[in-house]
Amino acid sequence: MEKYQIYQFVEKTKQQDKGQGLFELETERILEINLEEQIWAKMGTMVSYRGQIKFEREGILEHGLGKLFKKALTGEGASLMKATGTGKLYVADQGKKISILQLNGESICVNGNDLLAFEPGIQWDIKMMRRIAGLLAGGLFNVRLEGKGMVAFTSHYEPLTLIVEPGNPVYTDPNATVAWSGDLQPEFVTDVSLKSFFGRGSGESVQMKFNGRGFVVVQPYEEVYFGNKES
Repeated sequence: MEKYQIYQFVEKTKQQDKGQGLFELETERILEINLEEQIWAKMGTMVSYRGQIKFEREGILEHGLGKLFKKALTGEGASLMKATGTGKLYVADQGKKISILQLNGESICVNGNDLLAFEPGIQWDIKMMRRIAGLLAGGLFNVRLEGKGMVAFTSHYEPLTLIVEPGNPVYTDPNATVAWSGDLQPEFVTDVSLKSFFGRGSGESVQMKFNGRGFVVVQPYEEVYFGNKES
């Protein structure tokens, strides 16, 4: 274990301006947002800020009745806060690793629990995974984001991106699936013969099947969001 004098510790760990723009990885697990106007971030992820920033919980009708209805079904996993003003905002989520994507008209789907922050110009919608409801202890919804701007999402440890090609589908554990390209439409399949080999818990025989052309991001961790949560 490394030991430092106070000035050495401060020098090694102090915040640095890297000039990377709106979203800047201060560390692999802390996102610095150089706020100038407004940003959306996952509720409860603010760890520090400086400047003149106002925080508001997402309004009950902020995004229309359709999304309100979906949020009522999906629970609190997609609750957002709006940060408005100027300054530096630092967000993090349970020590998870942060990835930043710049969308230039593309679309991406992110597991609702893994979405950390995005620019207000991004169009987004909650997508329900109806066919899997009742079969799994978590991961019942995702957020589809599209447009131009930055999106930050989290993963437990290092993410792995798998390329999906026509005729060569990729199967994933829903609790280990973080994100996928917006053109892919995952299916949910069950295979009792894989029950002892694929995943864990009551839903271990359920897999997500990705077919077409695109990519899917997985993490080396099975994240259960509610119900039957394992320690």
